[in-house]
Order: sequence, then C-alpha cells, then structure tokens
Amino acid sequence: MSEVLETPVTTAKLALEGVTSGYGHVEIIKDLSLEVRPGEIFALMGKNGMGKTTLLKTIVGLLPARRGRILLDGADVTKRGPKALVDRGVAYAPQEQPLFQDLSIRDNLRLALPSDKALAAGLERVYGHFPFLADRLAQKAGTLSGGEQKMLIIARAMMTEPDLLLIDEISEGLQPTVIERIAAALKDERANGTTILIVEQHLAFVLGIADRWAVMKLGQIDDAGAIGPDTEARVLEHLRL
Repeated sequence: MSEVLETPVTTAKLALEGVTSGYGHVEIIKDLSLEVRPGEIFALMGKNGMGKTTLLKTIVGLLPARRGRILLDGADVTKRGPKALVDRGVAYAPQEQPLFQDLSIRDNLRLALPSDKALAAGLERVYGHFPFLADRLAQKAGTLSGGEQKMLIIARAMMTEPDLLLIDEISEGLQPTVIERIAAALKDERANGTTILIVEQHLAFVLGIADRWAVMKLGQIDDAGAIGPDTEARVLEHLRL
C-alpha cells in the first residue's frame, strides 16, 4: 500500500471569524469571515460606505469587535488594543491624513518606532522604496505634495518592518507615477515576507499587485477569489450593482 501524505494545514496570517462591529447602535460589519495568507497581498474592494475602513479599524483594535474573533498567526487578538497589535508586528496606513504637518519628515518617521535604536535601520529601509526622503528629512510634512505625503504615510508604516501591513485607499488622487512607485514598494515588501491587506478602489493598481481579492457589500464579503483573467470583470460587476 502506498503511503498517504497528509496535506499540512497552513495557519492564516490574519483570520476573521464571524466578526461584527460598528458605531453606537449601528452594526457596520456583520458576521464577516475572511482569511489572509502569509506573504500575500490581499485586495479588499467595494463601493464607498460598505464598511471597508471600519473593518480595518476593527482589526487594529481602534474599534472593538462586538462578536466573533480576530486571529493573528492563530492567536486570538480580538480584545487586544492597538499597541498589542503593533507589538505583534502589525502596521496601519490609514486613509485619513495621519501626518503631523508641522513636524519634519524625520520626526514623522520616528513616531513609528518605540525608540531611536532602530531609527537608522528604518530610514535605510524606506529610502530604498522612496529615495526622495533621504534628502528632505528636515522638511515639514505639511509642505509635501499630496503624492509625497501618501508615500510618507506608507514609509512610516514600513519603518517597523511589519509582518502584516494594513493599507486604506492609498492611491486616491495620486498621479500614475506615484502609484507605480507605491506598487513597486508593496511588491518588494511582499518579496521580503510582509503580508499586506489593502483596501482599494483603483482596480488597475490593486489587481496588478494582489494575489487574492474580495468585494465587500453592506458589511459582508460578497465575492472573493484568486487573481485571474476574469477578476476585473467580476469586480466591476459588483461595483456597478
């Protein structure tokens, strides 16, 4: 009799099991389940108001989950706050401009780190993605162009060399050249082992870098799959409905 080899079970980097969250008496995320695999870029899409940003805030602990579980590398982090998630290697680049406009680029990047011990290594890391930062560390963040500020937001999230990077609508309003630079940076991060969950509406950008995708509708996953030749048509059909 030939030997039967068991297929190993791969633990998801991030798993959501029946997660519900919202604001006040309103539930925005409703019994949502989702898995993001280690080392992949997972694209989460959908129309405005479908709960995508609320979901990211729930994952990082800025908004408490009312029901369900959030697992990181198999560990239940549902009731942990943002600091505990950061300590476990999670970084978040939010849609809202989170920069301190009157602080320098260097000081904005320093804020990602618990101490200056890793500052030099962190700066070298982000210079590789966004070389313009190296020559403008003393410049105030508020004087940067919109595209440069978006790159600084991504760079700050990358300073800690995260295991899991959450990104919310980073391409909004950006020129194609800036989008291409961010896409290249995210691909490099994936190649270095970083898992990325990105909320995005720019289809050409996100489908060009993602491994798998899902569409949210009214706080739930409406469709999902691996990136393939039919993905764009499937996503567009959901966005038109």
